[in-house]
Amino acid sequence: MKLYKIKKSKIDNKGRGLYASKDIKEGSKIINYIGKIITNKQVDESDKYDNGKPIYLFTLNKKYTMDGDFSWNTAGLINHSCDPNSQYDGIGLKIWITAIKDIKKGEEITCDYGFGFDKDYKQFPCKCRAKNCCGYIVREESRWRINKKFAMKNKKKLVNNSK
Repeated sequence: MKLYKIKKSKIDNKGRGLYASKDIKEGSKIINYIGKIITNKQVDESDKYDNGKPIYLFTLNKKYTMDGDFSWNTAGLINHSCDPNSQYDGIGLKIWITAIKDIKKGEEITCDYGFGFDKDYKQFPCKCRAKNCCGYIVREESRWRINKKFAMKNKKKLVNNSK
C-alpha cells in the first residue's frame, strides 16, 4: 500500500497535494522524486526555467540538476510549508522525500522548498498558514531576513502613527 494519496490541497487552493494514506513514522521514505537529469548549463540556457513559471528543479551536484516537471513525477505535488513534515534527501542522482516527524493519516505531506533569499523572493508567496510562516517561500535559514524586514516596517508604522 502506498503511503500517500492525491487530494485537493489545503495549501495550494488551485491544485492538489499528497496526503498520508496511513500513519507514517519519522525517518520513513515516502516517495522518490523523479525526473530528467540535465546539466546545469541547460538550466541556465533554457527559457523553460525562469521564475515566472512553476519550477521543479533540484541541483544534484556541481554539474547536474534534476528536472521533475513531468506528469509522472507524483512527488512534484508535494507543497511547500514553513513547518514541513518531510524533507528532500539526495543520494547520488536520487532524491527521496523522507518524513522528518511522524505524519498522521490524512495529513498533507509538505516540504520546505529551500528557495534562496534574493531579489525575486516576493514572486513566491507562501500560503501554508503555519505559525512561523514569513509570507514567502524562502528556506528556513533565510526567513529571519524577511521577518526582520517586516519588523522594521511595522516599527516605522508604529513610530509614524504615534506622532
